[in-house]
Amino acid sequence: MLYKFKSPVAADVIMLQPNAEELLKIIGKTPGPTGIVTVAQAPAAIAALRAEIARREAKGAAPGTATGATGNEEDDVISLRHRATPFIELLERSSAAGKDVVWGV
Repeated sequence: MLYKFKSPVAADVIMLQPNAEELLKIIGKTPGPTGIVTVAQAPAAIAALRAEIARREAKGAAPGTATGATGNEEDDVISLRHRATPFIELLERSSAAGKDVVWGV
């Protein structure tokens, strides 16, 4: 399954299910076929993602070597920073424009 995160002010961000669900759990959202990150929730979501990125990198996982959500070797070479950056940028742009980010609708 793919997740397509959408906002009227930015390009869609498409992710594979395991990666998207990992990000959603980090920001405190329940993974599912539909959902929303409201403008009010976006700053906390961005902060949570950045904090988790910093925590993993400080733990000794150099960028590009963090363990992926799926456990596959191919996914393990892509750090959380690289997977989360497009989503963080979507949240930032949407929040600045006063728009929510949705998926599955």
